[in-house]
Amino acid sequence: MAENPQVGHVVIEDDVEIGANTTIDRASTGETRIKRGAKIDNLVQIGHSCVVGEDALLCAQVGMAGSSRVGDRVILTGQVGIGGHITVGNDAILYPQSGVPNDVAPGEILVGTPAFEVGAFWRAVAVFKKLGELPKRIRALEKRLDEVEKSTTE
Repeated sequence: MAENPQVGHVVIEDDVEIGANTTIDRASTGETRIKRGAKIDNLVQIGHSCVVGEDALLCAQVGMAGSSRVGDRVILTGQVGIGGHITVGNDAILYPQSGVPNDVAPGEILVGTPAFEVGAFWRAVAVFKKLGELPKRIRALEKRLDEVEKSTTE
């Protein structure tokens, strides 16, 4: 069986910091590029043909699948996963453990899996915390409704 070698390059520009046990895959063709001033923490995986923008910050256990791009000044906090061929726009921030299956607009702040707008996320969390109370409240309302129905038929 013929192998398909990775024949591209990895380009690391000036003032880049790369933490321990980080893996940067060479491009299948062309280049994987880490731009000036990027800071990459320990245990980060950068796939083939990716681009990390200027002054981007990638925290521990971030994973970027092949051919994805993060813009300038992007912050990817711990355990963020970027799907293949995804673009994260300049100045975007992704909260911990966010899973990113679609492009992210410049300046967006996202959280969750799949990642969505941070304000909507916190509103959903507030509702989610109250879901456990619903069965008890429904039973109480059903009891009151039964009492009202009984009193109107008497």
